[in-house]
Amino acid sequence: MTISVNTNQSALIALQNLNKTNDDLALSQNRISTGLKVQGPKDNASVWGIAQAQRADIGALSAVKMSLDRATSISDVSMAAGESISDLLNQLKEKVVSAMDPSLDPSSRTALNADYKALIKQISQITKDADFDGANMLDGTNTGIRFIANADANSFITLAAQNLTLGGSLISMTATSSIGTVTLATAILAQLDTSIGKVNQALGDMGAQAKQIEAHNTFVTKLSDVLNTGVGNLVDADMAKESAKLQALQVQQQLGAQALSIANQAPQVILSLFKG
Repeated sequence: MTISVNTNQSALIALQNLNKTNDDLALSQNRISTGLKVQGPKDNASVWGIAQAQRADIGALSAVKMSLDRATSISDVSMAAGESISDLLNQLKEKVVSAMDPSLDPSSRTALNADYKALIKQISQITKDADFDGANMLDGTNTGIRFIANADANSFITLAAQNLTLGGSLISMTATSSIGTVTLATAILAQLDTSIGKVNQALGDMGAQAKQIEAHNTFVTKLSDVLNTGVGNLVDADMAKESAKLQALQVQQQLGAQALSIANQAPQVILSLFKG
Protein backbone atom coordinates (compact mmCIF):
# COMPACT_ATOMS: atom_id res chain seq x y z
CA MET A 1 0.00 0.00 0.00
CA THR A 2 1.31 3.43 -1.00
CA ILE A 3 2.27 5.69 1.92
CA SER A 4 1.04 9.20 1.18
CA VAL A 5 0.49 12.40 3.13
CA ASN A 6 -2.20 13.46 0.64
CA THR A 7 -4.40 10.36 0.77
CA ASN A 8 -4.91 8.28 3.90
CA GLN A 9 -6.86 5.28 2.61
CA SER A 10 -7.05 3.62 6.03
CA ALA A 11 -8.54 6.75 7.57
CA LEU A 12 -11.11 7.01 4.76
CA ILE A 13 -12.18 3.40 5.26
CA ALA A 14 -12.35 3.87 9.03
CA LEU A 15 -14.43 7.04 8.53
CA GLN A 16 -16.84 5.26 6.19
CA ASN A 17 -17.33 2.46 8.70
CA LEU A 18 -17.81 4.94 11.55
CA ASN A 19 -20.38 6.90 9.54
CA LYS A 20 -22.27 3.70 8.77
CA THR A 21 -22.24 2.75 12.44
CA ASN A 22 -23.50 6.20 13.38
CA ASP A 23 -26.34 5.89 10.83
CA ASP A 24 -27.30 2.44 12.13
CA LEU A 25 -27.12 3.74 15.70
CA ALA A 26 -29.38 6.69 14.89
CA LEU A 27 -31.85 4.32 13.17
CA SER A 28 -31.88 1.97 16.15
CA GLN A 29 -32.36 4.85 18.59
CA ASN A 30 -35.23 6.15 16.48
CA ARG A 31 -36.91 2.75 16.44
CA ILE A 32 -36.60 2.48 20.20
CA SER A 33 -37.98 5.98 20.80
CA THR A 34 -40.96 5.51 18.45
CA GLY A 35 -41.50 1.76 18.78
CA LEU A 36 -41.72 1.52 14.98
CA LYS A 37 -39.42 -0.11 12.46
CA VAL A 38 -41.41 1.36 9.54
CA GLN A 39 -42.38 4.99 10.14
CA GLY A 40 -42.75 6.21 6.58
CA PRO A 41 -42.45 5.25 2.91
CA LYS A 42 -38.67 5.61 2.83
CA ASP A 43 -38.26 2.93 5.51
CA ASN A 44 -40.14 0.31 3.46
CA ALA A 45 -42.52 1.62 0.83
CA SER A 46 -44.51 -1.59 0.26
CA VAL A 47 -44.94 -2.42 3.96
CA TRP A 48 -45.87 1.18 4.77
CA GLY A 49 -48.48 1.17 1.98
CA ILE A 50 -50.04 -2.06 3.25
CA ALA A 51 -50.09 -0.73 6.81
CA GLN A 52 -51.72 2.54 5.74
CA ALA A 53 -54.45 0.67 3.88
CA GLN A 54 -55.14 -1.43 6.98
CA ARG A 55 -55.20 1.70 9.15
CA ALA A 56 -57.87 3.11 6.84
CA ASP A 57 -59.97 -0.04 7.33
CA ILE A 58 -59.46 0.16 11.10
CA GLY A 59 -60.74 3.74 11.07
CA ALA A 60 -63.74 2.69 9.00
CA LEU A 61 -64.48 -0.16 11.41
CA SER A 62 -64.61 2.39 14.23
CA ALA A 63 -67.46 4.07 12.36
CA VAL A 64 -69.12 0.68 11.89
CA LYS A 65 -68.86 -0.05 15.60
CA MET A 66 -70.34 3.35 16.40
CA SER A 67 -73.30 2.57 14.13
CA LEU A 68 -73.78 -0.86 15.72
CA ASP A 69 -73.51 0.62 19.23
CA ARG A 70 -76.31 3.02 18.31
CA ALA A 71 -78.34 0.08 16.99
CA THR A 72 -77.77 -1.73 20.29
CA SER A 73 -78.92 1.27 22.30
CA ILE A 74 -82.07 1.72 20.20
CA SER A 75 -82.79 -2.00 20.46
CA ASP A 76 -82.26 -2.01 24.24
CA VAL A 77 -84.65 0.91 24.72
CA SER A 78 -87.25 -0.74 22.49
CA MET A 79 -86.90 -4.07 24.28
CA ALA A 80 -87.25 -2.47 27.71
CA ALA A 81 -90.36 -0.59 26.61
CA GLY A 82 -91.80 -3.68 24.91
CA GLU A 83 -91.31 -5.80 28.02
CA SER A 84 -93.05 -3.16 30.12
CA ILE A 85 -95.97 -3.11 27.68
CA SER A 86 -96.17 -6.91 27.80
CA ASP A 87 -96.35 -6.77 31.59
CA LEU A 88 -99.09 -4.15 31.38
CA LEU A 89 -101.07 -6.35 28.99
CA ASN A 90 -100.89 -9.15 31.54
CA GLN A 91 -102.19 -6.79 34.19
CA LEU A 92 -104.96 -5.73 31.82
CA LYS A 93 -106.09 -9.32 31.47
CA GLU A 94 -106.58 -9.55 35.22
CA LYS A 95 -108.76 -6.42 35.13
CA VAL A 96 -110.72 -7.61 32.09
CA VAL A 97 -111.44 -11.06 33.52
CA SER A 98 -112.52 -9.48 36.81
CA ALA A 99 -114.85 -7.16 34.90
CA MET A 100 -116.53 -10.17 33.29
CA ASP A 101 -117.92 -11.23 36.65
CA PRO A 102 -121.71 -10.54 36.46
CA SER A 103 -121.95 -10.37 40.23
CA LEU A 104 -119.92 -7.13 40.49
CA ASP A 105 -121.68 -4.12 41.90
CA PRO A 106 -121.57 -0.88 39.87
CA SER A 107 -118.95 0.81 42.06
CA SER A 108 -116.51 -2.12 41.77
CA ARG A 109 -117.05 -2.29 38.01
CA THR A 110 -116.38 1.46 37.77
CA ALA A 111 -113.16 1.06 39.75
CA LEU A 112 -112.00 -1.80 37.53
CA ASN A 113 -112.77 0.25 34.43
CA ALA A 114 -110.75 3.17 35.84
CA ASP A 115 -107.80 0.84 36.48
CA TYR A 116 -108.14 -0.53 32.96
CA LYS A 117 -108.10 2.94 31.42
CA ALA A 118 -105.08 3.94 33.53
CA LEU A 119 -103.14 0.89 32.27
CA ILE A 120 -104.18 1.62 28.69
CA LYS A 121 -102.96 5.20 29.09
CA GLN A 122 -99.67 3.95 30.50
CA ILE A 123 -99.14 1.72 27.45
CA SER A 124 -99.65 4.72 25.20
CA GLN A 125 -97.17 6.79 27.24
CA ILE A 126 -94.49 4.09 27.17
CA THR A 127 -94.85 3.75 23.41
CA LYS A 128 -94.32 7.48 22.95
CA ASP A 129 -91.33 7.58 25.31
CA ALA A 130 -89.46 4.59 23.81
CA ASP A 131 -87.06 6.93 22.02
CA PHE A 132 -83.28 6.94 21.69
CA ASP A 133 -81.42 9.59 19.72
CA GLY A 134 -84.55 10.52 17.83
CA ALA A 135 -85.44 6.95 16.85
CA ASN A 136 -88.62 5.30 18.11
CA MET A 137 -89.21 1.75 16.93
CA LEU A 138 -92.57 1.26 18.68
CA ASP A 139 -94.75 4.27 17.87
CA GLY A 140 -95.44 3.45 14.22
CA THR A 141 -93.27 6.25 12.80
CA ASN A 142 -90.54 3.85 11.59
CA THR A 143 -90.65 0.80 9.39
CA GLY A 144 -87.02 -0.05 10.18
CA ILE A 145 -83.54 1.46 10.39
CA ARG A 146 -80.44 0.22 8.57
CA PHE A 147 -77.02 0.32 10.23
CA ILE A 148 -73.69 -0.12 8.42
CA ALA A 149 -72.10 -3.52 8.96
CA ASN A 150 -68.73 -3.37 7.16
CA ALA A 151 -65.82 -1.03 6.40
CA ASP A 152 -67.00 -0.42 2.82
CA ALA A 153 -70.47 0.65 4.02
CA ASN A 154 -72.13 -1.61 1.42
CA SER A 155 -73.51 -4.15 3.89
CA PHE A 156 -76.19 -3.37 6.44
CA ILE A 157 -78.03 -4.77 9.44
CA THR A 158 -81.68 -3.75 9.64
CA LEU A 159 -83.50 -3.22 12.91
CA ALA A 160 -87.18 -3.71 12.17
CA ALA A 161 -89.82 -1.60 13.91
CA GLN A 162 -92.76 -3.04 15.85
CA ASN A 163 -95.93 -0.96 16.08
CA LEU A 164 -97.10 -1.23 19.71
CA THR A 165 -99.48 1.71 19.54
CA LEU A 166 -103.05 1.24 20.75
CA GLY A 167 -105.38 0.19 17.93
CA GLY A 168 -102.40 -0.75 15.79
CA SER A 169 -101.45 -3.98 14.06
CA LEU A 170 -100.33 -5.68 17.28
CA ILE A 171 -102.47 -4.18 20.05
CA SER A 172 -106.14 -4.17 19.06
CA MET A 173 -107.54 -2.18 22.02
CA THR A 174 -107.93 1.53 21.44
CA ALA A 175 -107.28 4.37 23.84
CA THR A 176 -111.04 4.83 24.30
CA SER A 177 -111.84 1.18 24.94
CA SER A 178 -113.78 0.28 28.08
CA ILE A 179 -114.70 -2.69 30.26
CA GLY A 180 -117.68 -0.92 31.87
CA THR A 181 -120.01 -3.83 31.11
CA VAL A 182 -119.74 -7.60 30.91
CA THR A 183 -120.34 -7.44 27.18
CA LEU A 184 -117.56 -4.88 26.67
CA ALA A 185 -115.18 -6.83 28.89
CA THR A 186 -115.89 -10.04 26.97
CA ALA A 187 -115.10 -8.37 23.67
CA ILE A 188 -111.93 -6.80 25.07
CA LEU A 189 -110.73 -10.16 26.39
CA ALA A 190 -110.71 -11.64 22.90
CA GLN A 191 -108.77 -8.64 21.59
CA LEU A 192 -106.40 -8.76 24.56
CA ASP A 193 -105.55 -12.44 24.14
CA THR A 194 -104.71 -11.85 20.49
CA SER A 195 -102.69 -8.74 21.34
CA ILE A 196 -100.66 -10.52 24.04
CA GLY A 197 -99.69 -13.23 21.56
CA LYS A 198 -98.71 -10.73 18.88
CA VAL A 199 -96.72 -8.53 21.27
CA ASN A 200 -94.83 -11.50 22.67
CA GLN A 201 -94.00 -12.64 19.13
CA ALA A 202 -92.83 -9.12 18.27
CA LEU A 203 -90.62 -9.04 21.35
CA GLY A 204 -89.15 -12.39 20.33
CA ASP A 205 -88.31 -10.97 16.91
CA MET A 206 -86.75 -7.90 18.52
CA GLY A 207 -84.69 -10.12 20.80
CA ALA A 208 -83.40 -12.13 17.83
CA GLN A 209 -82.39 -8.93 16.04
CA ALA A 210 -80.71 -7.60 19.17
CA LYS A 211 -78.74 -10.84 19.42
CA GLN A 212 -77.67 -10.53 15.78
CA ILE A 213 -76.51 -6.95 16.30
CA GLU A 214 -74.62 -7.94 19.44
CA ALA A 215 -72.89 -10.84 17.67
CA HIS A 216 -71.90 -8.68 14.70
CA ASN A 217 -70.64 -5.93 17.01
CA THR A 218 -68.45 -8.49 18.76
CA PHE A 219 -67.13 -9.66 15.39
CA VAL A 220 -66.32 -6.10 14.30
CA THR A 221 -64.44 -5.52 17.57
CA LYS A 222 -62.42 -8.72 17.08
CA LEU A 223 -61.75 -7.86 13.43
CA SER A 224 -60.49 -4.41 14.41
CA ASP A 225 -58.20 -5.98 17.04
CA VAL A 226 -56.85 -8.47 14.49
CA LEU A 227 -56.16 -5.70 11.97
CA ASN A 228 -54.38 -3.66 14.64
CA THR A 229 -52.27 -6.70 15.49
CA GLY A 230 -51.52 -7.22 11.80
CA VAL A 231 -50.38 -3.63 11.37
CA GLY A 232 -48.25 -4.02 14.48
CA ASN A 233 -46.61 -7.12 13.04
CA LEU A 234 -45.72 -5.12 9.93
CA VAL A 235 -44.44 -1.88 11.43
CA ASP A 236 -43.68 -2.38 15.13
CA ALA A 237 -40.06 -2.70 16.19
CA ASP A 238 -38.80 -5.69 18.18
CA MET A 239 -37.71 -3.79 21.28
CA ALA A 240 -35.62 -6.64 22.70
CA LYS A 241 -33.76 -6.99 19.40
CA GLU A 242 -33.30 -3.23 19.05
CA SER A 243 -31.99 -2.96 22.62
CA ALA A 244 -29.35 -5.62 21.97
CA LYS A 245 -28.49 -4.02 18.63
CA LEU A 246 -28.16 -0.59 20.26
CA GLN A 247 -25.61 -1.83 22.75
CA ALA A 248 -23.61 -3.55 20.01
CA LEU A 249 -23.64 -0.41 17.86
CA GLN A 250 -22.50 1.74 20.78
CA VAL A 251 -19.48 -0.54 21.18
CA GLN A 252 -18.85 -0.45 17.41
CA GLN A 253 -19.04 3.33 17.49
CA GLN A 254 -16.37 3.54 20.17
CA LEU A 255 -14.15 1.05 18.33
CA GLY A 256 -14.69 2.90 15.05
CA ALA A 257 -13.64 6.18 16.64
CA GLN A 258 -10.47 4.56 17.98
CA ALA A 259 -9.75 2.96 14.60
CA LEU A 260 -10.11 6.34 12.89
CA SER A 261 -7.79 7.92 15.44
CA ILE A 262 -5.16 5.25 14.79
CA ALA A 263 -5.54 5.59 11.02
CA ASN A 264 -5.10 9.37 11.26
CA GLN A 265 -1.77 8.86 13.00
CA ALA A 266 -0.39 6.62 10.21
CA PRO A 267 1.06 9.45 8.05
CA GLN A 268 3.34 10.39 10.94
CA VAL A 269 5.38 7.29 10.00
CA ILE A 270 6.58 9.30 6.97
CA LEU A 271 8.51 11.62 9.28
CA SER A 272 10.72 8.76 10.42
CA LEU A 273 11.77 8.17 6.83
CA PHE A 274 13.41 11.57 6.69
CA LYS A 275 15.35 11.47 9.95
CA GLY A 276 19.12 11.54 9.53
